[in-house]
Amino acid sequence: MATPSLAMPAVAAIGSPVDLTYRFTVADDAPPFAEDYRVFVHFLDADGELMWTDDHDTPTPTRQWTPGLGVEYMWTIFLPRFPYVGDTRVEMGLVSAATGDRLPLAGDSPGQRSYHVATFDLRLPSENRLVAYAEGWHAAETANTTEGLEWHWSMGEAALSFSNPGRDVQFYLELDQPAAAFADAQQVRVLLGAEIVDEFALPSGPMELRRMTIPASALGTADTVNLTIAVDQTFVPASVPALASSDSRELGVRVFRAFVQPL
Repeated sequence: MATPSLAMPAVAAIGSPVDLTYRFTVADDAPPFAEDYRVFVHFLDADGELMWTDDHDTPTPTRQWTPGLGVEYMWTIFLPRFPYVGDTRVEMGLVSAATGDRLPLAGDSPGQRSYHVATFDLRLPSENRLVAYAEGWHAAETANTTEGLEWHWSMGEAALSFSNPGRDVQFYLELDQPAAAFADAQQVRVLLGAEIVDEFALPSGPMELRRMTIPASALGTADTVNLTIAVDQTFVPASVPALASSDSRELGVRVFRAFVQPL
C-alpha cells in the first residue's frame, strides 16, 4: 500500500522540542484506501518496551491518497521527561480507528505490521533550559487522565524568566484557549521589555506551538531574561453561564510549555 519513513535528529534531549518529518510513499499499484486510517507512532527503549506515542491523524486523509503520491508533513513534539536514556527506536504504521486492524505496508517490520523508521540517542539535557513561571500565573494543574500533562493559566499579564545564555535563542511557547468565552479570538503578545517578540491571534480550540528566535543582543547583559505574556481579554469561568463553573479566577491563556533553546 505505502512505505512509511521518518526524518528526525540523531540525538535529542529529554524535555526538548524535536522536529519530526513524516512521509508516506504510496505504491504505484496501491488500491484505494478503504477508510481514513490513523497513524500510530511508538517510541521504544532498547528492550523494545513502549515509552510514549505520537499517534495522530494524517493532514491529508488516507482516502484521498492516490497511487504514487508522496505524503509529507512536519510538526514539533516535546520529548517527555521519561526515566530513560540511550538508544530509542521509533516504529510506526497505519491503523483503523474503527476496528484496530493495522494495514500492511512496505518496510522493515519486527512484526504486528509495525515498521521501524528511525533510531536516535535519547540523552539528558546538556544545558539548564529551565523557564520559571514568575508573577501573574496560577498554580500548576494536571490532567488525571493524561500522564505528564501539566499547564499554568495566566492572568492578563504573566512573567516568564530564564538564565541568560549570552547567545541567540529559540523560544518555544505551547498554549491554547480551551474555553469558548470570547466573541473574538484573543490577541496574545510576547514582550521582552517594551519590545514585541511575537504577536498573534489565539482562537478557542487546539493547542498551538509558537517559536520565536531572539538574538543575543535583545537579551541584554543581565543574568536573567524576563518575558511577559500579555492578552487583550481575560475571563472568569464562574461569570460565563455556558461554562457552568464555580471557578472565580481571572484567566488568560493556558500554557503547557515554555522552553528556551540556545542556538
